[in-house]
Amino acid sequence: MLDADFFRRWMTVTAASVEREAERLTALDSPIGDADHGSNLLRGFTAVAATLEKEAPDTPGAVLTLAGRQLISTVGGASGPLYGTLLRRTGKALGDAGEVGEEQLAEALRAGVEAVMTLGGAAPGDKTMIDTLVPAVDALGTGFAAARTAAEQGALATTPLQARKGRASYLGERSIGHQDPGATSAALLIAALAEAAGE
Repeated sequence: MLDADFFRRWMTVTAASVEREAERLTALDSPIGDADHGSNLLRGFTAVAATLEKEAPDTPGAVLTLAGRQLISTVGGASGPLYGTLLRRTGKALGDAGEVGEEQLAEALRAGVEAVMTLGGAAPGDKTMIDTLVPAVDALGTGFAAARTAAEQGALATTPLQARKGRASYLGERSIGHQDPGATSAALLIAALAEAAGE
C-alpha cells in the first residue's frame, strides 16, 4: 500500500528530476514554444518540494492536492494549470484514504489525465503531455516500471507528429521533427513515480 510518505517522495523525486533536466526541457521548448518550459516547471516543483517539507499532509490525496495547488499558483504559461489540474484531480479521486493501492492510484491518475484533456482540449496524437500520460496510465496496471517505459516511448513518439494543440500548433508542419517538451516533462513525472516505488 502507498501512504502519504510515498506521495511526498514522488513529488520530491520529481522536483530533483526537473532540476536536473530543466535545461533540456527549455532546449526542447525553444524551437516550438516560448523556451520557458524548464524554468517554469523548475520554479513550480521547487515550490512544491518546499511546501511539502513545511506542511506534510497526512494522506496521499492531500499531498497531491496541495502540490497541484502550488503548481497553479507558481507556474506561468500553460504548464501550471495543466500539471496542477492533473495532480489536484488525481488527489481528489484518491479521497481521504490514509493508504491507497496501485490500482486505486491508476484509476485516480486516469481521472487526472481526463481532467487535463478536458482543460486543454488535447487528445492522443496531438503532440502534448497526453501522448505520454495516456500510455503510462494504461501500463500502470502492470507496474511502475512498465508505466515509466510507456511514458518514455510516448514522449519519443511525439517527435514525428505535427502539433495540433498549444503554442507549437502555431508552427504547423514546422513542429514536425521536434520532441514535445510537455510530453518529455510528463515522462519525468512518471519516471519519478517508478523511482519513488524503487523500480
